[in-house]
Amino acid sequence: MFSPATRNLRRKSLKPPSDAQGLERDAPATPLHSFSSPSKRPATGTPAPWTSRFPIPSRTPALKPTEKADVADHTQPVFVAQFPQAVRNAQENLLKKNLTAVYEKRAFAGGIDKGTSLAWMICGNELFIWSYSSLSVDKGCFALDIPASLVGNDGMIHWSVCMVRWENTRSPSKTEIEAVFGKSPSVGIILCNLTTRGIVYWSDIYTESRRDPIIDLPNGAEEDSNIQHRDTFSSIIAAPTSGNHGECIGIACQPNGVLWSFQFNPDVIHRRKISESLLGNGCHAKSLVWQPRRNSSDLSFFCLTDSEVQCWNVVLSSRLIVKNLWTHTVVGDDDDLGIKKDIAGQKQVWLLDLQVDERGRELSILVATFCKDRASSSNFTQYSLLTMLYNKAPNTVPEQRGPRKERVLEKKAPLQVIIPKAQVEDEVFLSSMKLRVGGKPSGSVIILSGDGTATVAHYWRGSMRLYQFDLPWDAGKVLDASILPLAEEAEVENEGGAWVVLTEKAGIWAIPEKAVLVGGVQPPERSLSRKGSSNEGIREEEKRIQAFGIGSVAPRRVSSEAWRAGSSENRQRTSFSGVPQRGANDEEAEALLFRSFHDFVLSGRIEEGLLEKLRDKGAFDKEGETNVFARTSRSIVDTLAKHWTTNRGAEIVASTVVSSLLVDKQQKHHNFLQFLALSKSHDELALKQRNSMLSIMEHGEKLSSLIHLRELQSILLSQQEKKPSHTGSLWKLIQLVGEKARRNNVILMDRDNVEVFYSKISELEEFFSCLSHYLDHIITPDNGEQPQSPLRIQMGHAFELSSACITLIQSTLQYRHDQKDWYPSLEGLTPWNSLPVVRSGLWAIASSLTELSKEAAGVDDMSVKEEILSLVQGITDALLEAYAGSITAKIERGEDSQGLSLEYRARRDQLLRSLYQLAKVVAESKYQELSKDAEDLELRGSIFREVNSAVLLTAMRHGGYQTLWDLCYDLSDAVLLRNLMHECVGLSRFAFEQLIKRGEYGKLLRLGEEFPEDLAHFLKETERNDLSWLHHIYLKDFPSASKTLHALALSSTLPQTKRKSSLQSLSQRKRFLYLSKIASLAGQDEGFELKIASIEADLRIIKLQEEIVRDDDINEGQESLGALELIRRCLTKEGRRRRDLSLKVFEVVAWMTPSLRESNRTLLEECWLNAADQDNWPAIYQASISEGWTDELLLGSLQETVLYKASSRCYGPNAQVFEGSFEDVLPLQGEEGSSSPSVEQVLSQHRYFLDAGKLMLTAIIMGKESTHYAAQDEAVAMDT
Repeated sequence: MFSPATRNLRRKSLKPPSDAQGLERDAPATPLHSFSSPSKRPATGTPAPWTSRFPIPSRTPALKPTEKADVADHTQPVFVAQFPQAVRNAQENLLKKNLTAVYEKRAFAGGIDKGTSLAWMICGNELFIWSYSSLSVDKGCFALDIPASLVGNDGMIHWSVCMVRWENTRSPSKTEIEAVFGKSPSVGIILCNLTTRGIVYWSDIYTESRRDPIIDLPNGAEEDSNIQHRDTFSSIIAAPTSGNHGECIGIACQPNGVLWSFQFNPDVIHRRKISESLLGNGCHAKSLVWQPRRNSSDLSFFCLTDSEVQCWNVVLSSRLIVKNLWTHTVVGDDDDLGIKKDIAGQKQVWLLDLQVDERGRELSILVATFCKDRASSSNFTQYSLLTMLYNKAPNTVPEQRGPRKERVLEKKAPLQVIIPKAQVEDEVFLSSMKLRVGGKPSGSVIILSGDGTATVAHYWRGSMRLYQFDLPWDAGKVLDASILPLAEEAEVENEGGAWVVLTEKAGIWAIPEKAVLVGGVQPPERSLSRKGSSNEGIREEEKRIQAFGIGSVAPRRVSSEAWRAGSSENRQRTSFSGVPQRGANDEEAEALLFRSFHDFVLSGRIEEGLLEKLRDKGAFDKEGETNVFARTSRSIVDTLAKHWTTNRGAEIVASTVVSSLLVDKQQKHHNFLQFLALSKSHDELALKQRNSMLSIMEHGEKLSSLIHLRELQSILLSQQEKKPSHTGSLWKLIQLVGEKARRNNVILMDRDNVEVFYSKISELEEFFSCLSHYLDHIITPDNGEQPQSPLRIQMGHAFELSSACITLIQSTLQYRHDQKDWYPSLEGLTPWNSLPVVRSGLWAIASSLTELSKEAAGVDDMSVKEEILSLVQGITDALLEAYAGSITAKIERGEDSQGLSLEYRARRDQLLRSLYQLAKVVAESKYQELSKDAEDLELRGSIFREVNSAVLLTAMRHGGYQTLWDLCYDLSDAVLLRNLMHECVGLSRFAFEQLIKRGEYGKLLRLGEEFPEDLAHFLKETERNDLSWLHHIYLKDFPSASKTLHALALSSTLPQTKRKSSLQSLSQRKRFLYLSKIASLAGQDEGFELKIASIEADLRIIKLQEEIVRDDDINEGQESLGALELIRRCLTKEGRRRRDLSLKVFEVVAWMTPSLRESNRTLLEECWLNAADQDNWPAIYQASISEGWTDELLLGSLQETVLYKASSRCYGPNAQVFEGSFEDVLPLQGEEGSSSPSVEQVLSQHRYFLDAGKLMLTAIIMGKESTHYAAQDEAVAMDT
């Protein structure tokens, strides 16, 4: 559709990759040696045929000599993959036969399948399929013979290929695994001749038992030589069903609106016409596209017609049921729904192609409008992009049978004009234009036209920007375009990859995001038939963009190539939605820093006043990796060697290229540190920009780590017997990391995976990211590996990866220790080896190692066991140190670390438990070898200590108390346990808990002799009073022991003993009280007399209980009762019948605490009423009246009543009460006119008070004055 302008940049750096023999050419190897370009071939070279259609301003402005060369490189297409050799040979053979016929019959056709990342090309009667992202495109290339019956008669042939992947869901990591490991996907191929409507089907091209293709031709297709346009297919799509492997469905449409359905299986193709003229009179079907599948129950697809978008539902059954869901009119007069009123003066509108985003919610439609310029009366074509939002739930089948009429699509934005005024084209050319969506920059589309051009359109800053794919040599037509599959993280974030295009002659190329942002230009505003149609403002805009770099062009995501591809390879570590724009001050500061550092390297001197100049330029203003110094440091360590571009595989690592490159970078980075110190910038950064300084030092850490990793890999490669390019888990992981970096940064696509890995030093975290995501694929044995047991192979792979991880982390920590004076204060900063991605990788390999160690428990090889132990030990140390660093940083920043701490403790305990079990196995095996079946406990202990020495240190550093306890317990070494308890804070508590669980109280108390405060605090927290008083006795803290024993005696139950709780008996309670009394007497602290009195009161209550229950079924060996429970027992129905119990309750109340008496006044009142019930007061009253008792007889009779005796016990002169008196709680007589409770008021409620009330009151008053009650001054005697 577009052709480049005559002004173009000479791109010497855009040399194609050399061929297998290392010969450099001016273009990728193609079979067109004898073909000479026609005279009309433009100087720029890409689109063929070369008829210019819409000249637009060149996308690449000329560079000044002072501008950096790499800026131009980043705005050019990047070579991705060459054609397989078989494709090139087929092209050459075909062109030698008849060049003109090749172009006329479209013998070359090709495309890229987005879902499988496979490319295809048809050369003559052969269909070639290969993975363009694979390391070796020749290895996975398949050539399929196209049946002659499918080719049809002479004339123009239009091909369409559908690829069906047989997995239910596509794993995000599939593409990387397939590219690096050469694993082929399970794919079915459907080839359709759109002209003849013939179809051929291969159910699975990658199986060894690949069947012959299934051919399906329409009736009479072979004989009919006069195929009409209406009889062709305009589009065909296919998708797997939820059924068996090899079964799928297809939908095709004809221009006249007829829909066809196909059911494919490995044996037959069922073709069925769905219905005639579904689109209505005069409509034409343009294209079909699947809506992204949300479930396995049904499928939906969109159909684009001349004026509508239709949605159809496919019900999967033995006979496919296809129903129309809804229809949306696009070319209509409705302001909200249609687009006719969006364009003034249009005569005809064509809907050219339709595409749907990955979520199925956004539809993009390419629109062409035939218009007429009223001023000049000239005709022109306007190309636009319409974006519609699907606002209904995907795959919702309506209840009604007919299509829905309500609004389901809404315009996301007004119609975006791509080309305002373009040359008028015929309908055939317009129908050949295709649209692709989903690539970078986000929201951009790529437009393919039949003349072989590819143009990226990106709506940015309120205007449309265009970038045309162009190479400086004849690359032929652009056959198709897709997006480069990204790594897992980007796919999860719904971020698309870079645009990739399939050319006719030059292989596959990628368009960097920065190329679109920087190289994109605005379309011309005026008719192209006039001179000077180029907008001069565009050139000024291009110059401004090129001058200030990509940072000032577009605020993009962190992962965006536009940021990564900058001259200093900048990337923010922290995540934010947009990258800060780099202004002029940043550029000036960076230029000053580069120049000053370069002068320092050459002369060894620092420019005078450099620090002030850097301050004035704002070099110290930004924090983190956006800081100028951090960017410079990163550019040093991430430099790509221009001379190192090769595909020799493992030979690169074995050579000195890697080592020399890394050593050179390390020396340059060290020089940079010296420069910072001498210029006094180091002090400024260390104090005010600690994040930036830490980033600079981490670059040195990662450099040192990779140097040691390269040494390790060289050793591993030298030990391998087979070709190192095909073995070694570390080699595979390096390939994966490099492949991931290349996919995420398309500028690196022309570099080798190993080169990218050893060059992108600052992205070393990706090593652990790939380890966590792809570990199972890496350690799983390949089919071509040496014939060993799968377990042995897996262990070997895991050992290799573990050694690499340990090497990286240990080298980092060693560098940090050696260069500690250079580091800023690390308070609140998280080092790179403590980042979540690193922890995830270490945990993945640690988990794999521990699982393999369990499976290898029966292995007799001692060296294998020792190696597993050593590697698990190293990984455990690295992982736990990473967690410790991250938690420490969170705490210092004041952030919540609870969740991370829980994860840390859980993984720590799991790893240390596995590590200790491994150590025990190794120690036992060593002992069996040395002891020669003779029992030697000293030798066993010595070996056990030696093997577990490293485990012991790790557990001590990270609080692995269970491991420390198990180790000491298995050794029966109390001395070691005591020493560890002195060194490890918290171990003493854990040891106390373990001893209590085991019921070893004697050992617990003996440990308390050495750790008195720890044990006292622990017993107090756990409320173990049964042990606490013993510890107080040992500490000679008798008052505390007495208090603890007293509380223990008053508790209803004894503490837990051997997992059971028991109720206290009377004898146990008395024993604790006796001990409490003895301890109080021994301590004799201030107020001990009151404490003894309290103990005596409790003893008396116990004695009363013994007397109360003596005649009952309860014996003294059973549970004891509290004072209140004892009173309630006496007030039961059975207790009220006993006269003696009615007095005993007052004894119990007397020895209760004052607070208890006060809070239970109601219970005391009930006791008085019960005491009144014990005598027959009406009989006494009647006798005194009828017999005429004297005062002496009346007094004698009242002295025998319970009320008299109770009054004498509670209120008499000799009454004994613990702390206070009964008058304080319930006075005997109330004051006149007072409503406060008293015994007199209580008795007034008695049923006999009306008859004998005066006798009752007389009895209690006389009892108060009598000495009937004899006080017991002696203390309670202890039981022997």
